[in-house]
Amino acid sequence: MNRRTFLEWQTGLFALALVGDRFGGRATAAPKFSKNPFTLGVASGDPASDGFVLWTRLAPDPIQGGGMRPDPVRVAWEVAEDEGMRKIVRKGEAIASPELAHSVHVELEGLAADRWYWYRFRAGDAESAVGRARTMPPLQATPGKLRFAFASCQDYHYYYTAWQHLAQEKDLDLIVHLGDYIYENGPRPDRPRQHNSPEIVSLGDYRNRLALYKTDEHLQAAHLLAPFVVTWDDHEVENNYAGAMDQEGSRPEEFLKRRAGAYQAYYEHQPLRSFSKPIGPDMQLYRRISFGRLADFFVLDTRQFRSNQPCGDKSGKPCDGFFDPRATMLGEKQERWLADGLSHASAQWNVLAQQVILSGFDRGQTDDEPSYSMDQWSGYYSARNRLTRFLNEAKPSNPVVITGDVHSNWASEVPLDFLDHRSPSVAAEFVGTSITSGGDGGANVEYRDRVLAKNPWLKHYNGQRGYVSCTVTPQAWRADYKTMEYVSKPNGPAQNNASFLVRSGSPTVEKIA
Repeated sequence: MNRRTFLEWQTGLFALALVGDRFGGRATAAPKFSKNPFTLGVASGDPASDGFVLWTRLAPDPIQGGGMRPDPVRVAWEVAEDEGMRKIVRKGEAIASPELAHSVHVELEGLAADRWYWYRFRAGDAESAVGRARTMPPLQATPGKLRFAFASCQDYHYYYTAWQHLAQEKDLDLIVHLGDYIYENGPRPDRPRQHNSPEIVSLGDYRNRLALYKTDEHLQAAHLLAPFVVTWDDHEVENNYAGAMDQEGSRPEEFLKRRAGAYQAYYEHQPLRSFSKPIGPDMQLYRRISFGRLADFFVLDTRQFRSNQPCGDKSGKPCDGFFDPRATMLGEKQERWLADGLSHASAQWNVLAQQVILSGFDRGQTDDEPSYSMDQWSGYYSARNRLTRFLNEAKPSNPVVITGDVHSNWASEVPLDFLDHRSPSVAAEFVGTSITSGGDGGANVEYRDRVLAKNPWLKHYNGQRGYVSCTVTPQAWRADYKTMEYVSKPNGPAQNNASFLVRSGSPTVEKIA
């Protein structure tokens, strides 16, 4: 099957799904469930000033294909102004179709701006938990404060203690997930929890793996708390993939089949808008989320459109392709979209929500043997410098980069050119560690001291697990690094490892705690 034929086939499937959604002639209105169909919880996401997306998936047997008959099912939904669901302001029905694994995506509009709502679903006699969502402030308003957290890299083999603690921060307006929502590999007998199958490659495999992750009670609690804004990194498909290329050197048309299944399953399990519904191996994920005029989130996709790593996907010395001007991380269209958005942005803070470290740094043992990550922006030197030059010349208001991927905490002042230590700083970057990936982690003092000394724009390193909690006002941005004592056992304690401040008008990162 070539790529064109595959796209036509996949488009046909979605057309059938849309027909079922529109007419719903055979949809079951009152199904009977012997088990709870809401095993994967509920979620909200992609909030706007007048609405948001509501999500659930019917899956009474979640990691065995879902356990649903191959028929569409009517699912009722309600939105209320109170947690007790007494003041219902909107309600309706959606069709959970088998073509989309009986997932439901309800896009709400016309709600009041800048307020909290509560929601739930019903299917037959089964009722979901009650989730909480909020609309964003009006686009022309300047709110006094935004509270949000960001996280990434949640390997199921360890315990989601970080989500457990994050869910206790009841004042969060948003939660941003920066990728590696799942991992594709097989079981690891030496780990406290296990994956449910060998390495995943098919649509069914990816559905079951996402379902496994969604069954975690602490992840579900975080989704109940506040709307999520999600983007992916690599492990939603395969480690360090680049566009149509995988690590094994498979033929692109073969890998695109795998990518198509992974992308569809990802859409089916996230609170995303209909424009993100994939067509074959293509999916629209980069987008903009506005919190009034206080903050604009430019949510980036650094995997789908990138060219193959010019120097491979490991760390090492620059190769001949290191300076290749044709190398791209975002692709030409996304680069133009980002530049246009930042050029016309009116928000006080412009947030690049993305996956891999932008700052770039030398982690080599000696000055004579530099070592740079070739899977991060540093491996795409020309593409990276196009972005940093734009930030330096266009000077959008207060650019801040939030990043995942590396299973460690970093705070940095992004240099215009990381090969030139005299470069000015063009943005602040906060890199969050993993929820679990890498196990308990640790201080690694020798590595920290060496890397911080070699790269003066780096202000902080920590190798534990956790997440980053942010408070943003018109005057300043505060980032609190929350770390877990351990994730190899459940219910570990958390602490505030470090706190940093960025004042409006300057990319300087100040340590305050």
